[in-house]
Amino acid sequence: KKNKKRNKKKKKAGAAGQSDELTVPVSQLFASNGYPEGEICEYVDDNRYRTTSEELRAKDRLNEQQIFDLRRAAEVHREVRQNVRQRIKPGMDLTTVAEMIENGTRVLSEASGFASGIGFPTGLSLNHCAAHYTPNAGDHVVVQADDVLKVDFGVHVNGHIIDSAFTMTWNDRYDPLLAAVRDATNTGVREAGIDVRLGDIGAAIQEVMESYEIELDGKTVPIKPIRNLCGHNIGPYQIHSGKSVPIVANGDQTPMEEGELFAIETFGSTGAGYVNEEGVCSHYAMAPGTHPRPRIPSAQKLLHTITKNFGTLPFCRRYVDRLGESHYYLGLKTLVDSGVVMAYPPLCDVKGS
Repeated sequence: KKNKKRNKKKKKAGAAGQSDELTVPVSQLFASNGYPEGEICEYVDDNRYRTTSEELRAKDRLNEQQIFDLRRAAEVHREVRQNVRQRIKPGMDLTTVAEMIENGTRVLSEASGFASGIGFPTGLSLNHCAAHYTPNAGDHVVVQADDVLKVDFGVHVNGHIIDSAFTMTWNDRYDPLLAAVRDATNTGVREAGIDVRLGDIGAAIQEVMESYEIELDGKTVPIKPIRNLCGHNIGPYQIHSGKSVPIVANGDQTPMEEGELFAIETFGSTGAGYVNEEGVCSHYAMAPGTHPRPRIPSAQKLLHTITKNFGTLPFCRRYVDRLGESHYYLGLKTLVDSGVVMAYPPLCDVKGS
């Protein structure tokens, strides 16, 4: 008698108890409020003493609330990320993809204004577009089987933002590109630490990235870091907080300092390795500080909406539409032109890369 093979159930992504439709807030899955730790890199070389110094460990404990908030946001990101990686397929409209990610983030983070929710608009940048594209109302862009899709989304808890991205492809020929960026990113994380010079991190990332190449259409193409894109430090309710982490050697002697939070971001390209602003803008953020009252009524109304709902957190047009605002384009242009709101258009390398 032959033993029948049992079909193994596919392991679900995310935490135990999470639904396939992302309907369970993470606070209900971790009742003890002990959110999982991420990968921890120990201090090395001249900073090794920080691991064993009780005084410095005690100082770290003063930041426990911030770390707690970041781990909660990170768990939301992890569960949404693992879920949507299985659901995004060629043939899907990018607006559908964005809403799937954002609705999952809202539910799992129990979105509540400045207490928790979306950290910045969902970036869905295709092919030669490296960053800062999300669909505006009326955009109909469909994912194709040969596309390279960069998915970048954020989660915040009490203004502490988790900024993380991943790349999706459906053609194995792009595997070396993904491997190069993954290796470069891990290198940047490993090299980072207190007192490390930002330029040294960029040099290490560049060396790793440029050690890879890819074969496309019978030609061997070098993989280049995009030299005018970089990582950055993150402040409360502020995604870019002043310091930039280069991905090429640029000689920057600025050090990472104790208590700072950084996003290590790497961008690999088969093109020029340089991006320019291109296309219709969708990403915006209010500039920090106080601002004079705009003269134009539509700008006054929109500024009130932005201040009330986003503060200095980045937003996109779809988020403004979702609040019921309409006919606000003149007001938005006025705020951008006056420097009250900063615009972040799509950033693109040469077409075909």
